[in-house]
Amino acid sequence: MQDLKIALIQTDIVWQNAAENRSRYSEKINNIQEQVDVFVLPEMFTTGFSMHPEGISETMQGKTVAWMKNLASKKNAAICGSVIISEENNYYNRLIFAHPNGKIEYYNKRHLFTLAGEEKVYAAGSKKLIVDYKGWKICPLVCYDLRFPVWSRNKENYDVLLYVANWPKPRIAAWDILLKARSVENLCYTIGVNRVGLDASNYEYNGHSEAYDCLGKKLTNIPSDKEFIEIITLQKEHLNKIRTRLNFLNDQDCFEILD
Repeated sequence: MQDLKIALIQTDIVWQNAAENRSRYSEKINNIQEQVDVFVLPEMFTTGFSMHPEGISETMQGKTVAWMKNLASKKNAAICGSVIISEENNYYNRLIFAHPNGKIEYYNKRHLFTLAGEEKVYAAGSKKLIVDYKGWKICPLVCYDLRFPVWSRNKENYDVLLYVANWPKPRIAAWDILLKARSVENLCYTIGVNRVGLDASNYEYNGHSEAYDCLGKKLTNIPSDKEFIEIITLQKEHLNKIRTRLNFLNDQDCFEILD
């Protein structure tokens, strides 16, 4: 049972400047000498949380996806984060998971942030993604999805719940509480990677990127309000032992989500 090393990359984002952001991420990731299995970037990591995708959106054949594929191959590690994608006359807040072998998987954010009018600009996703990677099952979600436990409920027996976010400072207490709750209720590792800094609308982000084990034990010690990278190790044997001894998932309610 292979352990999984995850790099949580908490960083500021240059507003709507994909080339500069890619350059900064390349430098940060290339400076990591330790072998890592997955690098996790924030939500809309090339632009910041923008409601104006015109002129800054990309396609799946664009520069950012190509950059992710190339860097994943070079580092022999997966890279994930969300990007503004244009496809079939729609814009998507799309989490992209780039495997080191060139395979690309993606998840379109389901719960669009109505407080900012995200649902007026972007199309919502309708399907969860479960990534099979190095013997682990990973369920990646995006920011506002964190508030909706029915959608994230562990019906697929995944091992890791992964959130990328632009979660603002005034509501960061909810972020802390909900990440821990998702780990306990789904009996899984839960990881959240959030940005820091100010965006063009003067919204402030203070990080609080963190990870929890399946019992709600915090695994990270990332400082708030600054760029920081922490590498953690997820232990499959630990997860399996807890699930064997405390088989809470066997008792969960059955349900179906109707659109």
